Amino acid sequence: QLGLHTWLPDAMEGPTPVSALIHAATMVTAGVFMVCRLSPLFELAPIALQVVTLIGAATAFFAATVGLTQFDIKRVVAYSTCSQLGYMFFACGVGAYSAAMFHLMTHAFFKALLFLGSGSVIHCLHHEQDMRKMGGVKEKAPQTFILMWVGTLALSGIGIPFILGNGLGFAGFYSKDIMLEASFGVHTTVGLIAFWLGVIAAFMTAFYSTRLMFMTFYGKYRGDHHTWDHAHESPLVMMIPLYVLGIGAAFSGLVAYDWFVGHDWKAFWGDSIAVKSTAEVLHHAHEVPLWVKLLPLAMAVSGIALSYYYYVVKPSLPERTVKTFPGLHALFFNKWYFDELYDAIFVKPSLAIGRVLWKKGDGATIDGLGPDNIAARAQYMAGVLMRFQSGYLYHYAFVMLVGVAGLVTYFMLAAR
Repeated sequence: QLGLHTWLPDAMEGPTPVSALIHAATMVTAGVFMVCRLSPLFELAPIALQVVTLIGAATAFFAATVGLTQFDIKRVVAYSTCSQLGYMFFACGVGAYSAAMFHLMTHAFFKALLFLGSGSVIHCLHHEQDMRKMGGVKEKAPQTFILMWVGTLALSGIGIPFILGNGLGFAGFYSKDIMLEASFGVHTTVGLIAFWLGVIAAFMTAFYSTRLMFMTFYGKYRGDHHTWDHAHESPLVMMIPLYVLGIGAAFSGLVAYDWFVGHDWKAFWGDSIAVKSTAEVLHHAHEVPLWVKLLPLAMAVSGIALSYYYYVVKPSLPERTVKTFPGLHALFFNKWYFDELYDAIFVKPSLAIGRVLWKKGDGATIDGLGPDNIAARAQYMAGVLMRFQSGYLYHYAFVMLVGVAGLVTYFMLAAR
């Protein structure tokens, strides 16, 4: 979460399948799982839950702003993970543990799909990751293009409400909406803060995720011609996992809704989460006004429309916007300067302390009084003893004479 998030985007530097696994189902989501499993304890600490809510909402908003400006295709997806984790945490904070776990499950499908889809694009363009050097890739990789759209629409939370009772849409449509409805339904100050920050983040999520699609797959190719001439769709062995994840990104929300947050949630969860608070929160979530249910979808559609206008209709607009708001762009592009701040507060002082301890502590004190000092004393004594071994025979004869004289004198004095 915000403040301890800096490792997460950097975790995407490794192989893409590893990134997909880390961001979808392992260490990244372990915190959400832990809070949900410890929900009976958290329910006894309402202030702690408020802190969880505020930090989660701030993380969702912060990471979404950073994702707006990144150009590395995998880094955009990585910051979306950070933002979606913020959603899960503020859902935990308002007591909607089942909704948080629901989003954790659906998120695993579409986030792994987006990462592996990004890997397919990188493979297609011979290891190019900069979206500024892409464009028109749908001509070379049509299957990846379609599957990436499935993941993008699931991440954006696109669906048609009220059809089939709970609506009909991609996985994120169900899980993201129930978290926002729960945060509004608790009718607390921190809950409303989380709701509005989450709604704004939903707009930005739709914008930056479709920005990735439009910069990568639409328009003209902006890289070198040699790469374009050899670009190709990924082989079947790479595409099969994408199709499997695409099915999950499309239908997992619809299939699992009743189990996680619908009519069957009590039988599904049993005693594994705090049942009382979850029942109350879910009841209020299902009773929120109509505009609360429709607002996240409206924001997502608006984000997609604005992104289309910016990157397809008027591709000169992004550069003009950067020139209009240079300070804001610099803040978002440089990740709110967290790396520079940590470098100034932690890294440089730690290096300075390390240098002092190395030179004064280890070098001067420990080595000076310990191994180095013993070695120096031994060397000095060896030098002194070497003076008695000149190599001249008459020197040794003289020493022997002095020794014999000394012994004779000793015994003569002892005999008296």
